[in-house]
Amino acid sequence: MLKTGFARVDITPSLGTPLSGHFVGRAAEDILDPLYVTAVTFDNEEKRAVILSVDNIGVPQWFMDKFRQAIADACKTDYEAIYIACTHTHYAPYTADKDEKVYDAEYVALLERKLCDAAKLSVLDLAPSEMSYARSHVEGVSFIRRYRMKDGSARTNPGYLNPDVVAPIGEPDKTVQTIFIKREGKPQIGIVNFQVHADVVGGAGVSADFPKFVRDTYEKLIDNSLCMYINGPEGDTNHVDISLEESKCRTGYDRARYMGRKIAMAAVSNYELREKIDGDKISYGQKNVPVKYNKGTPEEYPEALRIIKEYERLGDPRLIPGMKEPVAHTMGKARRVVELEKYEDYKELYLSAVTVGNVAFGGIPGEPFTEVGRIVKRKSEFILTIPSCCTNGYEGYYPMAADYDEAGYESASARFVKGTAEKLADELSSLINSLKCN
Repeated sequence: MLKTGFARVDITPSLGTPLSGHFVGRAAEDILDPLYVTAVTFDNEEKRAVILSVDNIGVPQWFMDKFRQAIADACKTDYEAIYIACTHTHYAPYTADKDEKVYDAEYVALLERKLCDAAKLSVLDLAPSEMSYARSHVEGVSFIRRYRMKDGSARTNPGYLNPDVVAPIGEPDKTVQTIFIKREGKPQIGIVNFQVHADVVGGAGVSADFPKFVRDTYEKLIDNSLCMYINGPEGDTNHVDISLEESKCRTGYDRARYMGRKIAMAAVSNYELREKIDGDKISYGQKNVPVKYNKGTPEEYPEALRIIKEYERLGDPRLIPGMKEPVAHTMGKARRVVELEKYEDYKELYLSAVTVGNVAFGGIPGEPFTEVGRIVKRKSEFILTIPSCCTNGYEGYYPMAADYDEAGYESASARFVKGTAEKLADELSSLINSLKCN
């Protein structure tokens, strides 16, 4: 018999905590809304898996290893059964690699305890359950942020009404996938999956960004319900419609509220038409895939090092002498070249999968482009497949091979070589389908 439990725990940082997600350093100046970790545990009396959604931009594999083992020990299950997906909000504390000094060590320690608390509380909340699902689409929320320009180049975020834009490079995935879990004597659970960058709010206030409003709205629309949001492959998308004037597009908190409400309304729009998900078998696995670092050349290193040193001195890349537009592209490449110079040639990336009945969750440790999610969903043998970004690690962007040839911020800063995204999509699909047979 399948049992499911839910818990939500506050992980809001103190004011002054360093925030991640922007080139200009920020510390938390305000708390716009709380940050949470949401946990859903699946248990069939033989196996137990815990899915966690965390309001954070992404946590590197080094920290995730520690977190996952602690949660597994607390919940009496296996390390591979712990699946931690970050929402990728850019208004949460920095959780850097162990070699970096920016992160707040006290907050990271707190985060580990809170993750364990949420997982354990979700185990205590277990109740007999049955699952169903629905798919829908939402317009006006997600836009490809990479554009082909008239001079043949590619540019990320070229600006509103830019006359040199030819067309976006690709199409966003507008699909909303929702799992509905009805439980005996307990509030029902909704797990909502969509894919778009969570960098909408702006400023230096702590915020869960639009995922907050997905959860809040869903819980208002469905009586006696609780909601988890899982962000999908969003590396090449954001909320900005550059075909409009900036004043009409609207960014900031109102835009985040608008997006979250639209996603939630789409999620519940087919509630009455939901289809049952059969089975209570639980499986999980991890595949460690070696990938090659995208290192710079000896000729590129001196200029990259100059840019990084000037950035550390000035605190704002726009002030660096000789800085070329687009700034994000130049900074992204400089960071990559300097950072990777000290690394080995290869790194193992963690691909994670959890299956429950005829549903699969498949996670990649970083920001895959939209097409990666499409491939994983298309190749999956499960009736419903939930792909997620920033899962059990965060190791940067995964552009498609063609995007390396066209440049842009994401490929300029991508830590791994051309072809990595396609490799990860294939390997994750293989991992997911292998669990169908277990």
